[in-house]
Amino acid sequence: MTVLSLQPDSIQEHLPNSRWLVACLCAAWCDTCNAYRSAFEALAEKHPDKCFCWIDIEDQASLVEDIDIENFPTILVQIDDQIEFLGTMLPDTQQLHRMLQSFSAPEDGSRKKFQRTSLNQHAPDGWNLRTSLLEMQ
Repeated sequence: MTVLSLQPDSIQEHLPNSRWLVACLCAAWCDTCNAYRSAFEALAEKHPDKCFCWIDIEDQASLVEDIDIENFPTILVQIDDQIEFLGTMLPDTQQLHRMLQSFSAPEDGSRKKFQRTSLNQHAPDGWNLRTSLLEMQ
């Protein structure tokens, strides 16, 4: 799957068909983000079952105003309505790829939970990026 831009039509078409949302929260002025984008897009091709989305936090400020984004790139991994990871990562898609693989549920349905750290922050109660994206008009 390609990385979705935040056009309501593309979100409405692809996000409902995937349990996974992998979002990169960046800014257009960030050179690191700009350099990371092509690698993020290549990673999306390796995970066609997941919905990858690139969100400019300034252009779509209303989507992320409830969370603290202090560094880039900030990555969100959400499965259904559960935020599994929200935090800053090195701009290395191998690290993100390994994390996505670790979240894949074993046959018994269990899934490893990531510990909350300064890099894996709590999202505010009730904040759900998936729902916000689906409600975009």
